[in-house]
Amino acid sequence: MNLIQPAYLKKGDKIGIVACARKISKEEIKPACDILKSWGLEIVLSKNLFNSDNQYSGTDSERAEDLQLMLNDSSIKAVISARGGYGTVRIIDKIDFTELKKHPKWVVGYSDITVLHSHIHKVGIETMHATMPINFTKNEESVESLRAALFGEKLNYEIATHHLNKKGCAEGELIGGNLSLIYALTGSISDIDTKDKILFIEDLDEYLYHIDRMMINLKRSGKLSNLAGLIIGGMTDMKDNTIPYGKTVEEIILDAVAEYNYTVCFSFPAGHIDKNMAVYLGRKVKLNVGEKTALTYL
Repeated sequence: MNLIQPAYLKKGDKIGIVACARKISKEEIKPACDILKSWGLEIVLSKNLFNSDNQYSGTDSERAEDLQLMLNDSSIKAVISARGGYGTVRIIDKIDFTELKKHPKWVVGYSDITVLHSHIHKVGIETMHATMPINFTKNEESVESLRAALFGEKLNYEIATHHLNKKGCAEGELIGGNLSLIYALTGSISDIDTKDKILFIEDLDEYLYHIDRMMINLKRSGKLSNLAGLIIGGMTDMKDNTIPYGKTVEEIILDAVAEYNYTVCFSFPAGHIDKNMAVYLGRKVKLNVGEKTALTYL
């Protein structure tokens, strides 16, 4: 089943900014607002955007209210999360997606926003895994890829090969996001269906044995056995114990999928890395892993 593709943006459209997780300040968001305005977009800031409740950008109720209002407002054509952190999973069950089904729009972000990607795909709508306002000053290429994705310009990627890649060709719907969140959603109503799909995973600041535990969970829950292909993005700032785990993060992932025959691509430029390129999640792609790796939207 093909997911609904929201309309691409055009100059004059409204884009809403929310904070579903960690708090953010006006100063942190100003550079992104200036850039979005330069694209000809009208910015709508959520009511509670700059609130604070310990590390969160307001209480669960306030964050849920902001997201709900943005999803319900048919004049807003895209909703981008200001930043990640932690907290979206605390509000996802408070959200009613009825109006989003009636008036689909792009929901944009990465990291903790994997919760929204996963849940909205079950609703039947594509989403966008891309850089967020907190990161707009880090890498111009990432921001430009977001602009191109929002305005419907062609997104295809070709990257250098990785020595641990498993060569091959695959076609399927691209799904996934942050590994820790995919793991956290297992068994919930937001859990992803991986059958015949190309799974993308990335993560940050995890112990190597945590990565192994999460990969084993994905394997035991059937998420790895029936994939069309696997893409690994940034696996950044991995940590180890005093007694070394004994494998790199890439080796841990390869070990988890060793018995399967599908193609595996490492070092895709997306995730908790400066060059965090935009991708559409929920859309069919062709993955060709050879001397170079190419990801093409179908």
